[in-house]
Amino acid sequence: MSQNQNSTNLRQHILLFSVLVITNFFVGGMVGLERTLLPLIAEADFGITSSVAALSFIATFGVTKACVNFFAGSLSEHWGRVKILQLGWIIAIPIPLILMLADHWYWILFANVLLGVSQAFTWSMTVVMKVDIAGPKQRGLAIGLNEFAGYGGVAVVAYLTGYLATEHGLRPEPFYVGLVLVAIGLILSMLVKDTREHIHHGDHSNAAKPLPLFDVFKKATGGHKALTTASIAGMVTNLKDGMLWGLLPIFLLSKNTPLVDIAAIVAVYPIVWSTTQLIFGPLSDKLGRKLIIAAGMLTQGVGLIGFVIAESYWGYFMSSAVVGLGTAMVYPTLLALVSDLAGPTWRASALGVYRFWRDLGYAIGAIGTGVIADLVDIPASIIIVSILAILAVILVALCVPKDALQHSK
Repeated sequence: MSQNQNSTNLRQHILLFSVLVITNFFVGGMVGLERTLLPLIAEADFGITSSVAALSFIATFGVTKACVNFFAGSLSEHWGRVKILQLGWIIAIPIPLILMLADHWYWILFANVLLGVSQAFTWSMTVVMKVDIAGPKQRGLAIGLNEFAGYGGVAVVAYLTGYLATEHGLRPEPFYVGLVLVAIGLILSMLVKDTREHIHHGDHSNAAKPLPLFDVFKKATGGHKALTTASIAGMVTNLKDGMLWGLLPIFLLSKNTPLVDIAAIVAVYPIVWSTTQLIFGPLSDKLGRKLIIAAGMLTQGVGLIGFVIAESYWGYFMSSAVVGLGTAMVYPTLLALVSDLAGPTWRASALGVYRFWRDLGYAIGAIGTGVIADLVDIPASIIIVSILAILAVILVALCVPKDALQHSK
């Protein structure tokens, strides 16, 4: 299929594509709702001082999202993309209410179970629907736009809730934002049409026959070197994200950083992540996936080390920005890599399995680094994760083919 044909297809469906991009801004905003405040609420409102206990909400979110991701792509093949998207928003309705009214930490954990299910359905479908529309030569662009919108939502809402907390306190006012997000997201999900009929079958180097979900699972879990490497790199990336989500606000607070500055440092990471994906997603369509993924894992590792050696607001701010840059390199590119390597009739399932392993990283990062923080300290957790990110560079260099993009040409 020619690049011109691919471009024409996107132009023909620009309205649908644009609504999906906007929708994912609000999907990401639901994660941003918790990003700055929940680690602080754990200690201030519930008296939780253990890092493991404080990060339990991230582990709950990560395990739930990973498990539901595993089935989301396959379910969408049977039920349709839009129904899964709408179901995800319906499940999100009670989340802001629980967060603002919870009188026990168990309610916070329950809210994060709902958030995990909701995110698995909503974010997965915005990715899959864009991949349905885009041709092989524009997958990086399509996914880059999707992740730009989603993590833009994370960043904007993370900063907004932090600002509202400085003016009104940690609860309930900042979580009113969540009610607006859910309402708009649900309305937008009613405006989109299913995209399964637009799936590109122009991939002649992959088998066109469908594969059972557990066969796809085996391919991405040891049966195929490049797909397995994508799963590992995604897991390490979200392991790092789970750690920063839970420990970075606590770490900065221990350095006597004002709450408004914590909000800015926490927010710049997803801001850089979201905006620069607009560069690296399309760039991977031209340069290939391997180089950008390897460079991104290395950049994440370097940025994490920056948090340990920084001694000022601007040092923390720049470290956060560097980690965001590295994450932007790998996030859309890993999704595009999996889309390249999977056949058209099992691509949604492959993306679901990849996202299962990737999002399991949230739980591993939250619990693992929480244990290390309790036994040693938070800088030790950060250093260990930075080493894992750098080791992943070697794995990518050895196992991802230079011509991965050619699988879809």
